Amino acid sequence: MDIVGSYKPLLAISVSLIAALFIFFSGEKSRNLREVWTILAAVIKFTIVASMVHDVIDGKILEYTLASIEPGLSIQFRVDAFGLMFALIASFLWIITSFYSIGYMRTLNENAQTRYFVCFAIALSAAMGVAFSSNMFTTFLFYEIITICTYPLVAHKETPEAMQGARKYLAYLLGTSVGFQLIAMIITYSISGTTDFSSNGIFTELRSQVSNTFLTIVFFLYMAGVAKAAIMPFHAWLPAAMVAPTPVSALLHAVAVVKAGVFVALRIVLYVFGIDILSELGLGMVLTCFASFTILAASIIALRQNNLKARLAYSTVSQLSYIILGASLLSPSAITGSILHIALHAFGKITLFFTAGAIYVATHKTNISELNGIGKQMPFTMTAFTLGALSMIGIPPMGGFLSKWYIILGSIEADLIPVIILLAGSALLNAAYFLPIVYAAFFNEPQDHHNNKGGKGNINEAPALMVVPLLLTAMGTLVLFFTPSTFLHLAIKVATLVTGN
Repeated sequence: MDIVGSYKPLLAISVSLIAALFIFFSGEKSRNLREVWTILAAVIKFTIVASMVHDVIDGKILEYTLASIEPGLSIQFRVDAFGLMFALIASFLWIITSFYSIGYMRTLNENAQTRYFVCFAIALSAAMGVAFSSNMFTTFLFYEIITICTYPLVAHKETPEAMQGARKYLAYLLGTSVGFQLIAMIITYSISGTTDFSSNGIFTELRSQVSNTFLTIVFFLYMAGVAKAAIMPFHAWLPAAMVAPTPVSALLHAVAVVKAGVFVALRIVLYVFGIDILSELGLGMVLTCFASFTILAASIIALRQNNLKARLAYSTVSQLSYIILGASLLSPSAITGSILHIALHAFGKITLFFTAGAIYVATHKTNISELNGIGKQMPFTMTAFTLGALSMIGIPPMGGFLSKWYIILGSIEADLIPVIILLAGSALLNAAYFLPIVYAAFFNEPQDHHNNKGGKGNINEAPALMVVPLLLTAMGTLVLFFTPSTFLHLAIKVATLVTGN
């Protein structure tokens, strides 16, 4: 691969930081201008990221060093296939989420909207920083920025419940990363003299110098430090963060926070340790067990949730572990499916959260038990919900089927047939907590005609600025089944590089 110096990764990171300043100074008095900056920055960011696709597919790696602190320790950006995939998802969905946020915040006349859009912009810059980090040190810096700048978003409503949820969010994410990930990174640097990611794993070249016990301890320190991936038992922050406005929940679950978590977890598995070491020490199997437990346990808990956002939150905890599970199998197809699921889950889950927000704006309903007949009154919203749910279950022709199919193929390659049984059981659980919502929405009669807006049981759809984005992301889950080429090509490229197959 050719390493080429380029300002593009720095520009992609900087765009929304600059926009945050313009958004701040525009303020509440110039909200139209403030939102123009939001949309403009989102479009420019995606354009810059998309402009790098051709070079990366051609085998080039774009690199930019911002600062060198010590030999082997620098703030450096590198655009490879894995990072570019994450960046494409985050930057594209930011455009759609920005429009949705405008409709949501204006309709509900939310407080502190300028602060919301400023923090939103900084969070996306930090996500780009994580995507394009060439080493664990740079990753750690931007990983922490994501946590800090999303804290005001979680606490946005400033109610006692919101503040409690935000404190839990901060305690889990900062506590684990500083208490575990930082220590693991310091150990890595002190032993190897570098934190630079390697397709073979940083520790591979040092295998003869370190013991099995040492590597095992460091591995668990790293994995405990990425609580954003929501592997049980480090998952409780995620349901607690559901006190945030729905666009923030969509950001947390589909774009910035949890995706940064699983992205970093995969960087650790594939680029810090490498598949050879994990296979030799049996750590891949240990991670498989943790991921499998999380998939099943979170799905069972989701079944018991009446609050729609809470059910979606536990669904996210479960679905994220598909990504971890695929990587832990250490086979080419499973790793391909794992990386592909980052994209396909993003489109499906953001659709589901968008629909939850639309239902709340139109009806102020938050509980699943209140949604009888709502599909007849909000047909566009609930059709989008249905498509997103089918993708989460993994039913063709929805995009979610593809990533799970590759993980199944990877299970066969790894000779772990029980994983296929696990995936089948998980699909049934997904169906059990999603399909009753769809059935009740379209086939049950509304229970409270007299309370609905518009009289005679008629509920208007949410504003177009909300409905159009959720329809676009829902269509995305369908389109990606038939045309996954860019994401699939990048995923296969990563899997081939790290496995040598």
